[in-house]
Amino acid sequence: MNFRTIALAASCAALLTGSAFAQFGSGGAGGGAAAGGTGGSAAAGGTSASTLGVGATSSSPTGSASALGTAGSAAGGTRDSVSSRLNGNENNMNGMSKARAQDGGTWSDSKTHTKIHKGEVTSRTKTMAHEPGGPPVKSTSRISTAR
Repeated sequence: MNFRTIALAASCAALLTGSAFAQFGSGGAGGGAAAGGTGGSAAAGGTSASTLGVGATSSSPTGSASALGTAGSAAGGTRDSVSSRLNGNENNMNGMSKARAQDGGTWSDSKTHTKIHKGEVTSRTKTMAHEPGGPPVKSTSRISTAR
């Protein structure tokens, strides 16, 4: 197994065991559904960090439902850290995952913020990787969907 295979397996495991939050409500006029999410990975030297966030919301004349999940993984560093948090209610949900792997001056970092607000799902993932002697490599992905 090579390093990329291990990092991918760790990312999938974090997704499957990561945090999830769902809320079911009632009422509301109209209808529709929205779903979306972002994720990303960063790797430098022997370090790797990945995060992912997804959200979905749906409403009909008889009720509404929303769900949000987020997870992260970090590997290869001497100082690895991963944190995820979720909060919210029927109308607003918010999730954030952060992952960082660091080995001396080499590090990989990934952050994903996903939210559901007034029938809209938005998600943003920022990744950065750095090896000594060069600038950090940065990437950002965004999505916004409305029901």
